[in-house]
Amino acid sequence: MDFAAKVSDVPDWGKKIVTVKGQEILLVKTKGNIYACETECPHQGAPLSGALVKEEGHISCQRHGYRFSLKTGACKEFPEYTLKVYPVEVAGDDVLVGLE
Repeated sequence: MDFAAKVSDVPDWGKKIVTVKGQEILLVKTKGNIYACETECPHQGAPLSGALVKEEGHISCQRHGYRFSLKTGACKEFPEYTLKVYPVEVAGDDVLVGLE
C-alpha cells in the first residue's frame, strides 16, 4: 500500500485526483468511506473527475450515466463495462492505495 493523500484532502461526497507511483488515481469519498478507481470511464474514456457522486459507494459517468460500484467496479446496467478499482486503507489521516 502506498500513500495517496490525507483523508482531509478528499471532500465528503467529492473526488480528488492523485498520483501514486506515477499513476493517476481518482479518490472518492461517500459517507466517510474512501474509494480509489481509475480516472476514466471504461465505456468511452470520459474523465471521471466530472462524474456524479450521488449515491453511497457509487459513481456515475457524466457523459452517458453509466453507474459503477466503487467497491467492485461493476456496472449493473451494462455488465460488459467494469471500472478498475483499487484497495484502500486508512491509517490515521493517511489514505493508502494498493496498485498491485
